[in-house]
Amino acid sequence: MTDAEKPSLGIDTSLRQTRQWGQGGGSVAKGEDQFLEKHAPSLEYTQQEVPCHNSVSPSAPVANATIIPLTDSSDLDENINHPREVTYPEGGLRAYSVVFGSFCGMLAAFGLMNTIGVYQTYISTHQLSSYSDSTVGWIFGLYVFLAFFCGIQIGPVFDTKGPRWLILSGSVCLVGAIMGMAESTKYWHFLLSFSLLGGLGTSLIFTPAVSAIGHFFLQSRGSATGLATTGGSIGGILFPLILPKLFMTVGYAWAMRIMGFIMLFLLIIANLLIRSRLPPKVGGSVWPDFRIFRGATFAWTTAGVFFIEWGLFIPISYISSYALRYGISSTFSYQLLALINAGSFFGRWLPGYVSDLWGRFNLMMITVFLCLLVTLGVWLPARGNIAAICVFAVGFGFSSGSFISLTPVCVGQLCKTEDYGRYYATAYSLVSLGCLTGIPIAGQILAVDGGDYWGLIIFTGVCIAAGLVCFGIARLLKTGLRLRIVY
Repeated sequence: MTDAEKPSLGIDTSLRQTRQWGQGGGSVAKGEDQFLEKHAPSLEYTQQEVPCHNSVSPSAPVANATIIPLTDSSDLDENINHPREVTYPEGGLRAYSVVFGSFCGMLAAFGLMNTIGVYQTYISTHQLSSYSDSTVGWIFGLYVFLAFFCGIQIGPVFDTKGPRWLILSGSVCLVGAIMGMAESTKYWHFLLSFSLLGGLGTSLIFTPAVSAIGHFFLQSRGSATGLATTGGSIGGILFPLILPKLFMTVGYAWAMRIMGFIMLFLLIIANLLIRSRLPPKVGGSVWPDFRIFRGATFAWTTAGVFFIEWGLFIPISYISSYALRYGISSTFSYQLLALINAGSFFGRWLPGYVSDLWGRFNLMMITVFLCLLVTLGVWLPARGNIAAICVFAVGFGFSSGSFISLTPVCVGQLCKTEDYGRYYATAYSLVSLGCLTGIPIAGQILAVDGGDYWGLIIFTGVCIAAGLVCFGIARLLKTGLRLRIVY
């Protein structure tokens, strides 16, 4: 058969992420499987992101397939010119070296973020013992706010300049923040070192670390991103176990310096391995574009992320003090953070892998519902029961970790790869406001309730429930009421 006689596949491989399930579950229709098996050796596939269509060529023997584009072109800014074809390695040494570099960057940056419960509990009972929980909470709320809000500029800069100088600047800021915390004794010291410098450094590292993976993966983007974000879980397991022992053996100051040296080592690896592959956009702006919120799906997705992030860091920040409130030992109280992050390790990787098969928004809604279930069904009635608290810690860690790894690929599903940094950063410019206020609001609720945690837990559950509704609306806008659509 000559090249001219070979039938056109007529369906872009990037569209195979989303289709209506047939009787064989989520697999490709039988006719297409047979066609691919027969002709795959003689065909070269180009993973063409744009333009995407909801129809296939008549020559493609696909039976009753309903396809939702992997890249949602309806929410894109049509005023910017982009390459019409983009290919992805989907693996190889260079691609996985970027994943490992991102893993190391996440271990340092998100490891710090996942350990804020240890820092908050320690300094609120030592250096800042004269301040209320709500006041101390602003230190950590501001840190999380800046970690996400600064991405409004960092993401577009990544799109146009690449990751090199961003990662380097973030490394200097993050190591400087930890070393500065070692010398901090007053409230404003912690605001400058941890909140401002640490928040900026975290954003400078994690934004390009996540975005760079999208330059090398499309079909396996969910699993690759999930694998990289497990670094934050491992940091969240190790650091809460290391820090209390260091506090007791070498003191607070040297414990922080040791943490600084550990992060320096990890960030050197991140600087060497994280890179971009796609060429910068010619004439691309480094400023975010809020016009993208005109896309209803993207707007509802951002709202869902906002509400979930509003409540997400409350258990991470208050689980240790919650345990102390009910008479659990300080050692085990710190170890609860390690349990949360142990669950998060599997939550970041496994749903990311499954989402490439079942749909990113589908898995997001399932894991957010699980998070709601363990928050209101397990944590609320626990009231100091150690077994229930452990079940909550693992369940919340798994579901919240899934949210962290699935958010980037859900946003990436709504834009072109070369615009990903701008879309992700613009979304988090609003989400960061929830991160800023969530922890202090929880602290104020705690004060109003006289130290009882039931109001704090209900507030967390309401935030998660609101996020679930928003993601449901976003999916409904693209798929309608068809539950068997992989999206």
